[in-house]
Formats: sequence, structure tokens, C-alpha cells
Amino acid sequence: MQQLNDLLTGNLGEFGPLIVVGGLGVMMILATLPILLKQQKDPLEKLREENERGVVVTPGKRLRTNNSKDKLEKYKDFLEPKNEEEYSAVRQKLMQAGYRTRNSVRYYHFAQFALGIGGIVLGVIYYLMFMGNSDNATTQQTLTYILGPGIVGYMAPKYWVSKRQQERQGQIQDGFPDALDMMLVCIEAGQSLDQAIIRVAKEIRPSFPALADEFEMVSFEVKAGKDKSTVLRDMGERCGVMDVSSFVTVLIQSTSFGTPIADALRVYAGEMRDKRVMRAEEKANKLPTKMTLVTMMFTVPPLLIILVGPSAHGITQLGAAGP
Repeated sequence: MQQLNDLLTGNLGEFGPLIVVGGLGVMMILATLPILLKQQKDPLEKLREENERGVVVTPGKRLRTNNSKDKLEKYKDFLEPKNEEEYSAVRQKLMQAGYRTRNSVRYYHFAQFALGIGGIVLGVIYYLMFMGNSDNATTQQTLTYILGPGIVGYMAPKYWVSKRQQERQGQIQDGFPDALDMMLVCIEAGQSLDQAIIRVAKEIRPSFPALADEFEMVSFEVKAGKDKSTVLRDMGERCGVMDVSSFVTVLIQSTSFGTPIADALRVYAGEMRDKRVMRAEEKANKLPTKMTLVTMMFTVPPLLIILVGPSAHGITQLGAAGP
């Protein structure tokens, strides 16, 4: 045992035994995790799944179909939040980022778990290859090299989804005034609201595909028989943009009170155009303030060198020459 300890200490430094034990522990956790998460299926549930996958042709015979099942289904209790509010919040955020699949929450948490574990493994490999023989590595540095990549890998899916959500909401916000103008033209031409939504979704797809997807989903849900007010509210929640939520409220109120939709769209479309101009002016007014710091960083140091440099050089030469 002492020889093994000396061997590990000589090759990996003073933390050699601790690193080996930690690596074996991580490997054991990764090896036993699928066994721990695997649950025994209820026989009735298993029979029900078989009945769903197959079609009975004759008594005692069954025609099998190739219904593929999600491979992460058996890990859903581990990957999906138990709290309903937390699950709804993650689900809504993923929908606003454009991920609408049924198992999006499960894949999101699986990506966090897999990238976190992968980052820790890469951190351990990096530490053993480049820092293992160093005697000056402290405990804080060791934890930073090992746990740092794991934390980065765990937070990477969250950062990616947040960026996708912001980009998609910005695209919807930029294209919404043009979509309202086109919808107003379609309604004034004699089309119904449902037909106008379909036409607008088709026309704006090359420029604003995210907004076109939302309009198409509204038309599909209305065709399926879902209540129009509920469909519009769901659209406002999926977009996560205040302009769309206000538009949904205007349409619902116009339908409830029986006022012409064209008049409401004309007023609201004018407000959206004015609001877009105000946003552009706001960005333009912020630009000089943002450029001030950059201008000072790249202008003041060269100016000081040009003005003060010759005087400083003359003073140093005078001091070196002496009396």
C-alpha cells in the first residue's frame, strides 16, 4: 500500500491518491446511474404499451409497427422538474426560444447534465496531463481546473436558450408592424381574420420566419376547433413580446364588443409604426454615449504621448547630462 501511495504521489503530486479516488468515484457513479434510475415497469403498463404498438389482426397474432419511443422516457423522473411551476417556466422559455417539441424540457435538462459531467471529465483529464506533476498546485487551483469546465458545460444550454429567446423575440418585435399593415390590407380587401392570418404568414416568411410560424400555428389551432380567444392568448404567451400581448387583447376586446376589426387594426398598426420609430431613435441617441468611452480609450493616450512625450524625453536627457 505504501509503495502504491509513493507511486501515485511521485507521478501525480501530493494529491495523487485523492485524484485517483475521485476519478474512480466518478466512474462508479456514471456506471451505476442507469441502474439506479431504471424502474421496474408495471405488467399492466407493459401490456398497455404493447397494445399501443401493435394492431391485432387475428386472435393470437399481432402485427408489429415501428413506433419509435423516446430513449429518455425511462429517465423522465430524473430529468424533468417535479414542481409544476418550475416545469411550466422552463417549458414556456423553451417555447419562446422556438423549441416546441413535447420532450424539449427533458432534452434541455439532459443537455445540462451531460455537458456538466463531460466538462468535469475533461477537467480531470486536463489536470492529470498538464498539472498532475506540478507540486505548486493548490487546492483552489485543482478545484478550478476540474470543476470549472463542468460549471461552464452545465450553464451552456441555459445561455444558448436565452440567446435564442432574445433573438426570436427581437425578430418578432421588428416584423410585427409590417405584419399588422399587411393584415389590415387583407381585411379591408374583404378577407376574414383567419384568411388574413394565413396570407400574412405566407408573405412574411422570407423576412420574419419566427413570426410566420406563430401565425401559422394560430391558423392550425383555429382550424382544429380551438376557441379563438384561447388561441390568441396562447400566441401571446409563446411570443413573450409585449406588443403581441397588447395586440391579442385588442382583438379579443374587438370580438367581444362587436367593433370592426379593421378599425382596431388601423389604430394599433399606426401605434406600432410610431413605436418602432421611437425604438430606432432611442438606439440612435444611445450611440454617442456608448462611443464616448471607446473614443477616449483610443484618442486620449496617443494625444498624451504626442504632447507630453517630447517634454518627458527632454527632461530625462537633461537629467542624464548632469550639471
